Amino acid sequence: MRKTQLINELTSYLKEDDTSFIHDFLSEMDRDYLSLYTPPEIAEHIQMSRQVEPEHPISLNIKPLDEGQFRITIVAFDYFSGFSILCGLLSSFGLDIVSGEVHTYSDRTIRKIIDVLHIRTTNHEGVFDLPQQESFKEEFQILEQLLGREHYREARKRVNDRLVAYLGQIEGSVPGLKKNLFQPITVRFNNTVSRKWTLLDIHGQDSPFFLYAFSNALAMRNIYLHKIKIKKKGQEIEDRFYISDRRGKKIKKEEDKKALRISAILIKQFTYFLTGAPNPTMAIGHYDQFLDKILEAGHSRPLLSFLRQRKTMRVLARLFGTSQFLWEDFLRTQFNNLLPILEQFNEQELQIGKSVTRRALHRRLKSVSVLEEKKRVLNDYKDQELFRIDMKHLIEPPGDLTHFSEALTDLAEVVINQVYQLCHRHLEEQHGTPLKEDGTICRFSICGLGKFGGRELGYASDIELLFIYEGSGRTRGKDAGGKGSIDNRVYFEKLARDIIHFIQAKKEGIFDIDIRLRPYGESGRLAFPFSLFTSYYDATGDAAPFERQALIKLRKVAGNRHFGETCESARNQFVYSQHPWDLRTAVALRERQINELVPKERVSVKYSPGGILDIEYLAQYLQIIHGHQQPGLRTSNTLKALHQLSLHKIIPAETGRNLQRIYLFLRTLIDALRIVRGNAKDLILPETRSEEFTFLGRRMGYGQRDWEKGRCELESDIQGHMSEAHEVFASLFWERDAPS
Repeated sequence: MRKTQLINELTSYLKEDDTSFIHDFLSEMDRDYLSLYTPPEIAEHIQMSRQVEPEHPISLNIKPLDEGQFRITIVAFDYFSGFSILCGLLSSFGLDIVSGEVHTYSDRTIRKIIDVLHIRTTNHEGVFDLPQQESFKEEFQILEQLLGREHYREARKRVNDRLVAYLGQIEGSVPGLKKNLFQPITVRFNNTVSRKWTLLDIHGQDSPFFLYAFSNALAMRNIYLHKIKIKKKGQEIEDRFYISDRRGKKIKKEEDKKALRISAILIKQFTYFLTGAPNPTMAIGHYDQFLDKILEAGHSRPLLSFLRQRKTMRVLARLFGTSQFLWEDFLRTQFNNLLPILEQFNEQELQIGKSVTRRALHRRLKSVSVLEEKKRVLNDYKDQELFRIDMKHLIEPPGDLTHFSEALTDLAEVVINQVYQLCHRHLEEQHGTPLKEDGTICRFSICGLGKFGGRELGYASDIELLFIYEGSGRTRGKDAGGKGSIDNRVYFEKLARDIIHFIQAKKEGIFDIDIRLRPYGESGRLAFPFSLFTSYYDATGDAAPFERQALIKLRKVAGNRHFGETCESARNQFVYSQHPWDLRTAVALRERQINELVPKERVSVKYSPGGILDIEYLAQYLQIIHGHQQPGLRTSNTLKALHQLSLHKIIPAETGRNLQRIYLFLRTLIDALRIVRGNAKDLILPETRSEEFTFLGRRMGYGQRDWEKGRCELESDIQGHMSEAHEVFASLFWERDAPS
């Protein structure tokens, strides 16, 4: 049809005397466009284009075809990543693009896009009715407005979350969801056909939501889509993308083509595993950055083959979608260790044992001789093992908390023992062996407290220590003349300080050495003699009741084993004696924690009624009250204490089992909070209707298929468990008129 004849027809359809905007529109369109559509269809596009304004960024028309199939025509502003956002939204409504054409053009300097798509329903009901169509229009309008404000990440996150929630609901019920995911896809570049753009031709087996996954991958690599032809033949896709970089330039360099081909295919495949990520948007963003690091470092065929494996994709989705803080640490220090850890993931247990850890650390330390180099090697090994243990715990099903705690505790004990030996040897070389006043060797012990003492370390737990030496005296000196001899007090103070400084925490609270529970706290010595230990914690000593209670957790971890046992025996005399214990003061302290340390109308997993302190204090109060008669109660581990309390019929067996179950739940909840926030301090629950709370639930295994249901279940479980724990605590210790 001649252009003049077409303009005349369009003028009659549009009932307009002014034909300038028709001329402008047609001048922007290529021959493909003019050959694809009839005059009435072109007139519809022009009419829709004139309706697109900043306040109404889309014009949309949906026409039903055969059963479960529709033709969708959309005219909108041509925002970057707009097509991938559209594809994701269609997919989240259970719609699949069968074929279509996408065109972009300028409307008086403003870029617009026309999408003409043949879609079909893929949901169980085969329904895309009027209420759903209205919902689709409303959501698409919101997404376009976000893109118009250049809030690309927010728009991508919104559509990602919708799609992953939908995928979670249908996963396992839709045949072939991941059937063709890893089938080869041919990606070809052509820079000769089009004068302005690079042609990207895709050919291969179709998979559900392919267009979203692939176009999103291109958008994440800053590729702009100018025109698209979508075609399927049975299960085969034959799509053509007309692309450029964000500056409008062709993709010409071979290394750029290769990088784009690899990353686009991998991101496309990775998209299907986002259902296993606690935070899907975080996961795919981190995966994109991960690919940048891979491409910067140079890629090999075995590496790419490994990354394409289902197992690898599944592991990376969970790892990358859990914690911003863990990711930042990984990028900074552990990138080179990730792939070896992943390759050994199924072969190596979470808890490898102290002997294996000790041998591995010794092998590394043998490679260097200078103390400062040994410090670097030891801390590198510590951080790598921490990362391996954290990653293993993250990826394995929730509930394996005991093994996680033991693995962290084993690592901490090996590291502290090795640091003690290195620092002690270094000081001995300068000052000689410390001796008591009777000339015998002055023994030394490092004791753990808190979660470390109880072998209950979690993510971001600090390492609470006491440094105790046997008594007064002097060091022998470094030669026969006693040169360099110093007082034992000075020697062990230097030793404690050296140990603390030798172990470098990656960030506050993660493997951080805490010595605040020493006698007299911040004003006390770092290391103190056994005589001060016994006089301070004795029933008539200066220790507050809560300090003696804290000694329940005391456990020897390094130094002289026999002297450590002496310290534990002395502890038993302080804590498990028949001297009266001020239970009323202890309970009053717990009340003050509730009243003073919990923000109004918020829930602290630690301090609120039913928080983890209710269970820990319950066990400790009963250990103190009954421990002098029942030696089996003298354990530093809370779960073992609850078991022993049941065994000795101090609490009913069912109550003991319930408290153990609730304790593990709360510990898991605390770990999930800490690993997301990256510190040990903030244990206030997010608002229950917040996105953070939803992702917290997914981190714990809730809402894998239904996010809202998972959120509600987590909220219910938290309320139920904490109410039950507090009810037991209050029934045992609180007076009837005490607040609840």
